Amino acid sequence: MAYNEYTMDSLETEFRIYTQSDDHYAGIEPVAVTDWLRESVRLGLYRARGIGTEKARSELLIMPVLVEAVERCRDTATVFSGVDFPVDSSRGLRGVVDFLISLSREQFVVRSPVIAIVEAKNENIKSGIAQCVAEMVAARVFNRDRGSDLRTVFGVVTTGTDWQFMRLVDETVYIEHNEYYLKEVEKVVAILIAMIREAEAEVNGTSQCEGRPRQ
Repeated sequence: MAYNEYTMDSLETEFRIYTQSDDHYAGIEPVAVTDWLRESVRLGLYRARGIGTEKARSELLIMPVLVEAVERCRDTATVFSGVDFPVDSSRGLRGVVDFLISLSREQFVVRSPVIAIVEAKNENIKSGIAQCVAEMVAARVFNRDRGSDLRTVFGVVTTGTDWQFMRLVDETVYIEHNEYYLKEVEKVVAILIAMIREAEAEVNGTSQCEGRPRQ
């Protein structure tokens, strides 16, 4: 079994993971985004719609948003794309992940993964939730095996235009009641920054991510 083979039923059976809806990020204030991201989104939407493939959405819509968020926390966070993440093959925690954000400046080796991001297949957010939860479980196992007992791991399922946010706290996955959309990219980036800050504060007791655009 690999990450994309899990279902919510099998996650409940194997890891005792349960789901609950909440609105943890509903009150997050949008942040001003860079002109670079605005232009990337404008051109990306045009190209992604024309090309019509999941790879195009990944490269043209998802990655620019993740880069924008990580650049706001450049001193403490890094984004990875398409990396092999074999954590525990005996339990099916293996496979290539779409994206990971880690609490580390190390770009060559994955360290301290805290946000798993899954590109939803067939533009169907629900289809990616179980895979994302499996990757969140793997991130927690990965961190614990390296001495970091991070209680909360974060997750995102996105089509590039629609964004669903989640948190894994102990054995409960809290799924945001609302989905967010690329047309409100300021809110999407704000939530990603909030996730990085929450993880950093849990690990270090405080966050160094100011969340402001780089000059």
